[in-house]
Amino acid sequence: MTLLWIALAILLLPALWLLVDPLRRAATVRAAQRDFEANDGSTDQNLAIYRRRLASLEAARARGDIDPSRFEEDRLELERSLLEDTEHLERAPLKSAASGKLAVPVVMVAVVLASIFWYLQEGAEGDLALYTVQRQVMNDPEASLPMLIERIEEQAARQPDNPNVWRALFPLYRDSGRSDEAIRTLERLIELEGREPSLLAELAQIRFFVAGREMTDEVQALVDETLAVDPREPNVLGVLGIAAFDSGDYDQAIEHWRRAIAGMNDSDSADALREGIRVAQQRMGVTPEDAEVAAAEGPGIRVRVSLDPDLASRVDPDTRVFVVARDMAGELPPLAVAQLRVGDLPTSVVLDDSRSMAPEAALSQVSEARLVVRVSPSGQASPQPGDLFGSLEGVVVGSLDEPVELTIDRVVE
Repeated sequence: MTLLWIALAILLLPALWLLVDPLRRAATVRAAQRDFEANDGSTDQNLAIYRRRLASLEAARARGDIDPSRFEEDRLELERSLLEDTEHLERAPLKSAASGKLAVPVVMVAVVLASIFWYLQEGAEGDLALYTVQRQVMNDPEASLPMLIERIEEQAARQPDNPNVWRALFPLYRDSGRSDEAIRTLERLIELEGREPSLLAELAQIRFFVAGREMTDEVQALVDETLAVDPREPNVLGVLGIAAFDSGDYDQAIEHWRRAIAGMNDSDSADALREGIRVAQQRMGVTPEDAEVAAAEGPGIRVRVSLDPDLASRVDPDTRVFVVARDMAGELPPLAVAQLRVGDLPTSVVLDDSRSMAPEAALSQVSEARLVVRVSPSGQASPQPGDLFGSLEGVVVGSLDEPVELTIDRVVE
């Protein structure tokens, strides 16, 4: 925190200098202004111009070019112009160079206080304190999970309205088996952040497991509220899949888990759901490939993905694989996305509307699609140099009887 306040002070120095600098130069500016006013010849120039024009009018009258009434009108206009040109030349006396010098320190203090007040209201002092605590514990040779929890609990007591403190505390309680504290922490976070689908899904999930994997009325209410806002929320879909599996409804469990995997970024959780799908399929007495075909929603594409043996040594078995279907023009979001692992290859996957990423872009909307499969060592969804990929153009969307072959045989440069 000391470094923070030093940095703020350094940032304020230029602003304070800008306030002091005009006062420092005030005497020089006053002397220059006084000399300018003393040597100003604007009045003499205006009088000279007036006299020349008046003499011109008198000569015109003497020649008979203008009559006396016209002469009087033009003379009055000249006098009016002279008055207008000279009335603004009268200047107020110059004030002393030291005039107003007491206002400068007052403004300087006001700027400093306003800056500090603004930072305390809008800045991230609390987040910085939280980060400092986390770094201190991580660098402590005797660090432990209870120590980290205790230190963050202290921060929660000091800044109870900072959602980032509760966001950091929740997974620590959850992973250490302190479910009641985790629930209270999550409820406090929801109070601060609002009823966001991801937070409601976390709360539904932990209450589901605390209740012994039972869909209580409270869990069901949280599930319904979450799905009303985000029908693809993966944590809620995972809970629904577990509930269906426990009740023996393996078809429904597989459907929920497949939809959950499509929107999941955590590869470990996705792998756990894939294993659950495999077990559910075994209990149904069907192969995973037949189960996917049977569960397909509408027309789709059955793809058999394989890796060129020459490239197999370049990636680990746990590396993520993205199988994506796009429209031929490339104008829509991905029509369907499936995630695999290199260790799963070769394998078949069904792309259909259940794997779409956006309601306005579904595979059933097109008759042909472009397939792209990419191995991502970085785990990122966007292409990175060194990724492996393969593609197929003009794949017909429709029957799932025969798979199309898609080989990963190129490297992203």
